[in-house]
Amino acid sequence: MFKENKLGKLVLITGGARSGKSSLAEQLALSAAGPATYIATAAVLDEEMALRVKLHQQRRPQNWSTVEETLDLVGALAKVPEKTATVILDCLTIWLTNQLLKNYDEEDTTESRIVAIEEKIQAELTRFCAAAAAKPYRTVVVTNEVGCGVVPAYPLGRVFRDIAGRANQLVARAADSVWLAVCGYPLCVKAYNEC
Repeated sequence: MFKENKLGKLVLITGGARSGKSSLAEQLALSAAGPATYIATAAVLDEEMALRVKLHQQRRPQNWSTVEETLDLVGALAKVPEKTATVILDCLTIWLTNQLLKNYDEEDTTESRIVAIEEKIQAELTRFCAAAAAKPYRTVVVTNEVGCGVVPAYPLGRVFRDIAGRANQLVARAADSVWLAVCGYPLCVKAYNEC
């Protein structure tokens, strides 16, 4: 599957819904020599999300740590226990949703307001990537590839798609390696030491 010499410290795994992104990130963590910490960005607001979270938790070993953080990614890294070998951030797309819903105002959808929201998100992601690079453990970021489907019919959906696409590009540029999950298999998009 993954080759250790092609991974690096900051790894991005992207793909469509149910492509195996999270499972691949978990496999990476399981293959590491040391404990893992899972940064969960989802807020449990309904029964469907509660079930999704429960299924993810059941897949993870009991000895993994979990940091629940919906907004402050740099703060989440600060809460990672010592001696952690791998951190999984799952998922960037939900974090983006949280950021957008916190800052988006349907009464003010001017271009300048949308640009300001995206600039804040990009600045936060830049800080996160720098913080992750400075940590002693490997950080694996899971995100959704949202631009391959139908153009959303409503304005907030289009704003989200555009911001998510550019956020993924920012993290991909900072990442040592980028992987596309397809049917549960990783395809190397950017390999460490080969770019």
